[in-house]
Amino acid sequence: MIDTHSHIYSEEFDDDRELVIQRAKDAGVKKIILPNVDSDSLARMLVLEEQCPGFCFAAVGLHPTSVKDDYEQALSLVKKELERREYIAIGEIGLDLYWDKTYFKEQQKAFVCQIEWALEYSLPVIIHTRDSLAETIELLTPFKNSGLRGIFHSFGGSLSDAENILNFGGFLLGINGIVTFKNSGLREVLKHIDLKHIVIETDAPYLTPVPFRGKRNESAYIYYIVRELSAVYNRGEAEIISATTHNASSIFGKLELSSHFSKNA
Repeated sequence: MIDTHSHIYSEEFDDDRELVIQRAKDAGVKKIILPNVDSDSLARMLVLEEQCPGFCFAAVGLHPTSVKDDYEQALSLVKKELERREYIAIGEIGLDLYWDKTYFKEQQKAFVCQIEWALEYSLPVIIHTRDSLAETIELLTPFKNSGLRGIFHSFGGSLSDAENILNFGGFLLGINGIVTFKNSGLREVLKHIDLKHIVIETDAPYLTPVPFRGKRNESAYIYYIVRELSAVYNRGEAEIISATTHNASSIFGKLELSSHFSKNA
């Protein structure tokens, strides 16, 4: 299994990170993608990648909720990192109108800038979109047929939302613990979405799947997402794992490299 989105470098794991990583490996997780948030999270993320070569892979980007008045300075750090070494992806980037709309214009500028860098460096993007899917698709429209590729992280929308994303081309849907939630309509939506369009993720420490909902999430719990998808698609767990691993590898081509990227630092 590949956990395509996990923040296990965050403070929530400081007391038992080694155990969390071992539990993930014991559960069958082979690789973990670490999306960045901002300058505060960067060093912690890189340390974890250094400690887990070939298992943890860092992405770099500016999260929309971290976009403030100084966003240009924050973006300059992202650019310097892209110039300094290789990364698995640009992310976590996007738009968020759920928490605060104050810096929405700045969010849009930061998003487009990082999309352009993704094309420049031939990297996939990890897109965060909350209460902003229409606005996100609108900003992406000029980049249709550009070769842009990536993942719409934490998808939990309608069938129409999924179709809008998939019709753009080049993107997969990141499915996490939301699919296990009792009141989520995601299971019904996914019945109309081919398995070739999805990858699995945890978003640890957030969005913990049933039966652990309410507790801290971790990468080992990705099994419960696989189990739920097995029921949704009426296919064996091994088939779900094989398909989603193939899908993730198609987006993150550099996952096939055995060496880890910080050797280029």
